[in-house]
Amino acid sequence: MSLKFIALSGTVSVTENLYVYESEGKMVVVDCGVGFPDLEMPGVDLVIPDFSYIVKNKEKLVGVVVSQGHEDHIGALPFLLRSVSVPVWAAPLVAEFLKDKFNEYGVEGVKINTFDPDSSQFEVGAFVFHPFRITHSVPDSCGFAIDTPEGRFFHVPEHKMDENPVGGRGIDAAKIKQLADREVLCLASDCLGANKPGYTKGELYLEDNIYNVAKEAKEALLMTAISSNIGRFQQMVNVSSRLGRKVVFVGRSIQKKVESAHLLGYIQYDKNLVISIDESYDYQRNKITYIVSGCYGQVGSSLYRIAEGKHEKLEVAQGDMLIFSADPAPPYSKESEDYVIDKLIDKGVDVHYYDLNEDLYVSGHGSQEDIVAMFNLVKPKYFIPIGGSIRFMHAYKKLVARTSGDDSKVFILKPGDNVNFQNGSARQGDRIGTKEVLVHGLGIGDIGKVVLGDRTILGSEGFAAVLIKIGSDHKLKGEPEIISRGFVFEKIEQPLLENAKRRLSRQIEKNGKVDKKVAQKVAKDYLEKFFFQKTGRRPMILPLIVEV
Repeated sequence: MSLKFIALSGTVSVTENLYVYESEGKMVVVDCGVGFPDLEMPGVDLVIPDFSYIVKNKEKLVGVVVSQGHEDHIGALPFLLRSVSVPVWAAPLVAEFLKDKFNEYGVEGVKINTFDPDSSQFEVGAFVFHPFRITHSVPDSCGFAIDTPEGRFFHVPEHKMDENPVGGRGIDAAKIKQLADREVLCLASDCLGANKPGYTKGELYLEDNIYNVAKEAKEALLMTAISSNIGRFQQMVNVSSRLGRKVVFVGRSIQKKVESAHLLGYIQYDKNLVISIDESYDYQRNKITYIVSGCYGQVGSSLYRIAEGKHEKLEVAQGDMLIFSADPAPPYSKESEDYVIDKLIDKGVDVHYYDLNEDLYVSGHGSQEDIVAMFNLVKPKYFIPIGGSIRFMHAYKKLVARTSGDDSKVFILKPGDNVNFQNGSARQGDRIGTKEVLVHGLGIGDIGKVVLGDRTILGSEGFAAVLIKIGSDHKLKGEPEIISRGFVFEKIEQPLLENAKRRLSRQIEKNGKVDKKVAQKVAKDYLEKFFFQKTGRRPMILPLIVEV
């Protein structure tokens, strides 16, 4: 018997969580999340894990188990389920999020098994899962004690040691301790806060902080947080009620998630408190709170469109207030958030955000003492840090050394790395090949580094299209035509292009007969050099040869 743990993604990018457990010819996936494009991925909507290994071995796959409802844990599941057909296990709120997501992506026929984090245990192939509640920034977040043919394995993607969060369903330390009453082979757990001393604060106190800021709002009050942070929305609703303001949820992602959470009792409010955006027009602006999606400044989100003045139903005005209860945590999100904040401030909005240190946000990830507390509860033989990048994994390794005096049992895994467990021992296996899979519109994986490189050039340097006409006698028919976009200012462009056309004609004709392929290469090479000498820029050259 043996057990293979594979980190297909979710170790170096903070997002794209996807882990595989494989034993006795059976394979189960835990989490399947998306990542977000970086600044060198123009036009890309999402980054998803590479499913090649799973699809190649799909006859072994017996199910997907989901730990929580954030996009970096569930967002890629519709893409995986287009290639494989297996049941999914999730806690009640997460199951509702998944139903909505599958409907959005047109994924049909998926069996979703709902488990109770407090009492359920369930079998998936060769594995028995014992879920337990953990505290994170979305309700129904779970860790798992997994009985495998090699022993008990703890998988705790995110947690902090807060037993009394908003909503009252915090980490179940007693159950974790009970499940760890036997020898634990390995703990795979959250490392994102491994550089931060102490414990991560609880969230209950945030409501008063938000209230103390919000009560100064003179006109419309806007607030934003990550769209699955139901506990924060509860606090925002409570603050609005205290201020005598009606609440409008703006943005489909927030509306659907709040609707699901309200149905299950995870967010509570009087039915007369929440109104539609159309109904809000009947009230004075100082009697309304808008809770808006798009806290990371995502292009196209409700908050982004409001900042751009392009939202179809909501405009901000001088004297409005916006409260950010979010941190620019995902990679590359700060630039987008800063952009939105600047646009709103320029419109006269009083924006309260992360750089002002007003204590309006707290992380859902545990800090050093939270992480060590999990070590002490579980007492595993081996450790695998997950959910963070390289620096966080190495900080986690130092915490293991601080706790046990021995960090030799820590495996730091990059995408595709895996650990083989057999007879109580562990060794790192050969890496499985993985790649970035980019989603743009309906295209999945059809954009690569070459396309992104071209987009970067087009975005920063522009392009010049060259039309070259060649006759049947292999001679040029008139001068080439050159059209440029995004390259140089119009007053400079015309004389520059006229000069380029004359020079290019001589270059093409200097060898006598004109060959189509040679003309194409000469045009590209010569114009790249010529334009750089004249302007210091390197536009993309697009030669088009026409035989006349």
